[in-house]
Amino acid sequence: MSHATVGAPGTPRRYLHSLWLLSARDLRVRYATSFLGYLWSVLDPLVMSAIYWFVFTQVFNRGGRIGEEPYIVFLIVALLPWVWFNTSVSDFTRAFRKDSRLVRSTSIPRSIWVNRIVLSKGIEFLFSMPVLVLFAVFAGAQVGWGLLWFPVAILLQTVLLVGLGLLIAPLCVLYSDLERTTALILRALFYASPVIYGLSDLPAPFDVLGIFNPLAGIFTLYRVGFFPEQWETTPIVVSAVLSFAILALGVFVFRRLERVVLKEL
Repeated sequence: MSHATVGAPGTPRRYLHSLWLLSARDLRVRYATSFLGYLWSVLDPLVMSAIYWFVFTQVFNRGGRIGEEPYIVFLIVALLPWVWFNTSVSDFTRAFRKDSRLVRSTSIPRSIWVNRIVLSKGIEFLFSMPVLVLFAVFAGAQVGWGLLWFPVAILLQTVLLVGLGLLIAPLCVLYSDLERTTALILRALFYASPVIYGLSDLPAPFDVLGIFNPLAGIFTLYRVGFFPEQWETTPIVVSAVLSFAILALGVFVFRRLERVVLKEL
């Protein structure tokens, strides 16, 4: 990729073109030397799904009755977007240091180094959709009009990730310990988010606290196409408000720290 292309003045068209080139580069690098290639996009969530399905349906027999039937679809429909979220946030911590030379030498808005992660990981998420379709077909899951909320969930998750990326990426340059801290938070957040369970499965007062997790409403929107009884208006509204609030905060912090970050690189 030439410096002329990436460093072109920041018109929207050139920005989007450069964003696509960088995202495509990420995908090529990820799969260029991989024998399994595309399968890596689905292997991790497939293994995780198999483990949780076995633990909760075979070992514990889901005596406490969490989630909905078919449970494997209930699990995968939230696990796939979680992988998108988890891998994106993990990469945000190294977004600037990984390509520090390009970040310093190009004139294109530096937010592109965050947005290309969201886009490339989002494409991998879309590549994993056939897995969800196959499991839904073989497990006999019912599909309803709620599936129209799926694109809304993708939009909200994109907004949330861009906001978090604009916060995390510059802060990790200034405070290197945040990279390990973020990894720990992500481990805890997986169990604090309704991936292997639904919001309605949480006992008080955790059901109230769970509403303020922005992923809760987003995962609800992903699920209602298969499980309409999972619809809950409050967490969806809260997720939308928090996602856009985090985006606004991210833009503010990023603009304040951009020059400081460039000096540190």
